[in-house]
Parts: sequence; structure tokens; C-alpha cells
Amino acid sequence: MSDVYDKGLADIKRYDSKPDTALLEVLAKNYALVMNNRDASGIACSDKSELETVKNNFLKKKLGLTLSDSELDAAVAEICKKMAADKKKSRLTAYYLLTKKFGKESVFV
Repeated sequence: MSDVYDKGLADIKRYDSKPDTALLEVLAKNYALVMNNRDASGIACSDKSELETVKNNFLKKKLGLTLSDSELDAAVAEICKKMAADKKKSRLTAYYLLTKKFGKESVFV
């Protein structure tokens, strides 16, 4: 497996005791370039423009969600709260948790 997968698995296990390794493998492949870029590999939950990017580019475009902006904002906030103890919040972990939250694994696997 790749380094992105291995690091992602270790991080995700902190939030999901039985991680979906097939989903993680596809996410790790899709976002390998992003995860290897130090600046892009994390999510800054205190940055409104970053949260807008997660909502618009991942939740709406990638996952195809059509919920209201307030519902999507609440979901992102929930993930940020869940990951609050992490100084650097992994984009891969956040995307994994959001994908699972909305039951959209079929987009990737």
C-alpha cells in the first residue's frame, strides 16, 4: 500500500474502529497528490474559505449532495468538531468521514 494509505488508515482508525479499507484505498489514490502537498493535505477548520471549498468542491461536486448550504455547513462543522483535538486535520480523514456520514461510498467504490 502507499504511504498516503498507511498514514490515512492510522488516522482514520482513531475515528472509525472498523475502517472501510476499500473506500480509504480509493480516496488515497484519488487524493495522493493533494496529500503529498503539505499545505493542501490538511483542512483549516477556522478558515471560512477552506470550509467553503470542502462544501462546494467535495460535498456538492464530488459527492453530488443537494442538501441546503446550512445542512452541508453543519456536516463540515461536525467533522471539524470531531477532529478538534488534531492540530492538523487530515483532508483524507475529513473526506472519509464525510463520505461515510452521507453514505456516499458508492461514488468511490
